Amino acid sequence: MPGIPRRSGNPGGTVARMPGKVVEDALALLCAKYVFPDRAEQAAAAIRARLDAGEYAGLDEAALGERLTEHLYDVCADKHLRVRVRDPELHETVTEAEAEAVWREQLRLSNYRIARVERLDGNVGYLDLRGVADPATGGRAIAAAMELVSHTHALIIDLRKNRGGSPDGAIFWTSYLFPDSETHLNSIYDGATGRTRQYWSLAYLPGERYLDRPVYVLTSSFTFSAGEEVAYNLKAQGRATLIGETTRGGAHPTEVFPVTPTLEITVPIARSVNPVTGTNWEGTGVQPDIAVPAGEAFAIAYRKALQHVLTTSTSPAVLEEARAALAGSDGPVSGAR
Repeated sequence: MPGIPRRSGNPGGTVARMPGKVVEDALALLCAKYVFPDRAEQAAAAIRARLDAGEYAGLDEAALGERLTEHLYDVCADKHLRVRVRDPELHETVTEAEAEAVWREQLRLSNYRIARVERLDGNVGYLDLRGVADPATGGRAIAAAMELVSHTHALIIDLRKNRGGSPDGAIFWTSYLFPDSETHLNSIYDGATGRTRQYWSLAYLPGERYLDRPVYVLTSSFTFSAGEEVAYNLKAQGRATLIGETTRGGAHPTEVFPVTPTLEITVPIARSVNPVTGTNWEGTGVQPDIAVPAGEAFAIAYRKALQHVLTTSTSPAVLEEARAALAGSDGPVSGAR
């Protein structure tokens, strides 16, 4: 969720006042909150040297944010760690409750980041997920989407335009693909408390689970954060075939902190630890099982799904659909996305 005092107008074009104080305030938040304190101190030292050399003088806020983000990445190599101008859609006097209400409305109007749910010819399910909503707000929509594909023979989950979201949402989505509460999907180490929380598949879900059928996950270099977690967890458990490109590589849960009324820093406050691999996808991305350009991933997944349908379905109508769809897939698959 975005940070909450916001401001209208175009603050990014304003020259940052007292850049030294702004930089120091950002570094104080970095050192206090970052899940890797040693790296935070190293980055702070490097940036202070640049500050003393005058590298940040005269920059407007947008340019200062970009420069600080670049220099933080030079040391930390963390794609979630960034400084940027705050969202101009909200006023700086907005309360936290008002900002949360705006955020919830944005989620509602985007259908909780579920862009498309479809039954493709051949009885193949298709989900186009542009983000990962928290089940506390998006659970009903997620359950409805899974209900609509629950009777298909194979499932394609398209994460190629997924920008991430909630770790709880990632667990909620993926729990539908496991039979019970016995699968340890992920753990998250919290830097502030030193505690590690385990995330297991959920014992109860509204609607039917999607079991004993193949799942194909489409990825791209844009796929990020919680979207990557969905792909990574399913790959680690051998529950899905990943098709597409290596993902962007951001595995650390974050929190947003105001530096000024118009500038904010996003700081990773925790890190994921997969119980199967013992690590995560930070910096490396999630590697697909079948590496192809993102634009070709759907066609390959659909062909594989149709081939599965032809070997398992006993429905004459479904078989006829699958044969026709597969016959048309010698070139681009009909309706390819």
